[in-house]
Amino acid sequence: MRNLPPINRRHMLQTSSLGFGCLALHHLLGTDHAGLHAAESKAGGAVDTHFTPRVKSVIMMMQNGGPSQMELFDPKPELDKRDGQVFEQQVEQFQTGSEANKLMGSVFKFAPRGESGLQMSDTIPHLHTVADELCMIRSMQSGHNNHTEALVHFNTGKIFPGRPSLGSWACYALGTENQDLPAYVVLRDHRAYNTSGTLLWQSAWLPQSLAGTEISTVGTPILNLTSEREISKTTQARNLDALSKLNRLHKKRFPKANELDARIANYELAARMQVAAPELLDLSKETAEVKTMYGVDSEDQEKSMYSTRCLMARRMVESGVRFVQVFPPARPNSQPWDTHGDTKNALGKICEITDQGSAALIKDLKQRGLLDSTLIIWSGEFGRLPISQNGTGRDHNRNAFTLLLAGGGVKGGFAYGNTDEFGYKSVENVVTVPDLHATVLHQMGINHEQLIVNHNGSEETPTDARVTDAKVVFDVLEHPAG
Repeated sequence: MRNLPPINRRHMLQTSSLGFGCLALHHLLGTDHAGLHAAESKAGGAVDTHFTPRVKSVIMMMQNGGPSQMELFDPKPELDKRDGQVFEQQVEQFQTGSEANKLMGSVFKFAPRGESGLQMSDTIPHLHTVADELCMIRSMQSGHNNHTEALVHFNTGKIFPGRPSLGSWACYALGTENQDLPAYVVLRDHRAYNTSGTLLWQSAWLPQSLAGTEISTVGTPILNLTSEREISKTTQARNLDALSKLNRLHKKRFPKANELDARIANYELAARMQVAAPELLDLSKETAEVKTMYGVDSEDQEKSMYSTRCLMARRMVESGVRFVQVFPPARPNSQPWDTHGDTKNALGKICEITDQGSAALIKDLKQRGLLDSTLIIWSGEFGRLPISQNGTGRDHNRNAFTLLLAGGGVKGGFAYGNTDEFGYKSVENVVTVPDLHATVLHQMGINHEQLIVNHNGSEETPTDARVTDAKVVFDVLEHPAG
């Protein structure tokens, strides 16, 4: 470094504009304390799996707010029959308005869907068309009745912040298949964060470079990553080559500083993303038929933006991204599935926004031969109570909710587990969030008990199985690996 000729400030600014984008993403990814393993993972150096994986990528469609299971996926004839009667059980109430403890039947009608006859309500007509691809777990349980804690629990396995998200664990173990893109991508409403925000894609004490990278489907994909002036590809290539040489020279001066490998790797990833991200997010190459199938061209702005995020999720996994999270609208409410009142209209509205894009993603992946290697998770953080709140709504329910899986080697047209006759508690084949995480990792070729990281003298695993007793739910898998 001492032998390089000096340059003045103007020359430095002219030739280093791309470097500022790298620095911005460097801060975004939080790479200052990343370790050598993170550098290898980001570069696509996946480690050996514990057994042959079925799944290459995961798409988690997070439905913030708590979709009502008895309105969508879990029909309860006894609940409908006793509509308006006082419930004999005393339920857990989170908010006021349910003191009368009166049962409320479903506001929607159910019928068998697809060749499998999977029972689904009439407010999600597009999902009806992929019923035979859906694995419906009706016996889920959450760890908390409040949105923030339940969302953190669903994404990390514990109700308190401070543990890595499922996506971070998967990318820590497997890396990415595309060296020009992050292993873990978050597609959210560009206008605002949903409840719990970045807590849902944190890497905690895993390398910070393994946290989810937020990419916007509207406007600039990644802030501060592009130059304010036009730069030719030739000049850009020369700049990147020069930066690479400087990085390597600096590394030679500090050969034992392993964190530099991660830092350099992420700088270079940022530079590559300047080329890869705009092309990946350019939907002009998609056919009109595909856009219409997703609902991208909808006059409803919220539906159009959500459908675009679903389409982008397909493009991400098609390009080798390991873990993708898709979030619903964050305006005017950061938790749009939270129907404390007017269940019929409020739930009908958010279903209208999300139904078409969700179903189209499954169809599109199948048509392209990607569904078998991609696992889709569609879920909220908890369910709703069988009693009414303020006459027309439902309060939170941590004791039971329904989750949808598709692709990735799960059984299609299949319902697993049961709740009681009112939908209040999961009573048969109960599945916890750590069980879900263990199952997802299993399909990715990872034994959740054998993926171990030493943190502050404690051997940590993705599910903390010694405490949670997490188990793989083999009953929902077509051909269990391992």
